[in-house]
Amino acid sequence: MPRDAHRGEDGQAVLLVAGLADLALTTCGTALQAVRGLLGRSDLGELATQGQQDLRARGRLALDRAGAGGEPHMEALARHARSGSAGGAGD
Repeated sequence: MPRDAHRGEDGQAVLLVAGLADLALTTCGTALQAVRGLLGRSDLGELATQGQQDLRARGRLALDRAGAGGEPHMEALARHARSGSAGGAGD
């Protein structure tokens, strides 16, 4: 493609599409590298469990924020910390 081909509306659209395609390829490449790294982990099950717990905690906080008269945030964190330490070894 000649250098001057990007002038005008059609040329600008081509540049925009090329930029989006480059961004998509770069993002897909990064995502594939991350997936490849995750698959190589020996603690993948534990990582998934922690991810589920984090998502549940986020969901609980989001619902508490959205709901009227929900439990205050600090009380929810304190209760969560107590329940986590109660299940720990040596307590």
